[in-house]
Amino acid sequence: MNVKRIFGSILTLLGIVGLIYAAYVFANTGGQTKDIKSLIIYGILGIVFFLSGISLVRNTKDES
Repeated sequence: MNVKRIFGSILTLLGIVGLIYAAYVFANTGGQTKDIKSLIIYGILGIVFFLSGISLVRNTKDES
């Protein structure tokens, strides 16, 4: 397996975890400023990691 594919898979998993945690914070928010900031931070990081991981896995060719 290619190193880029492994790294892409790890980034994809981190992105999924970030998005799930952002959804958890969104569901349990009470409207405090700290909750909204963490929701934005984890949501954006989750989206960036997820999209970059998917892009790495999709664009890497198998050379076996």
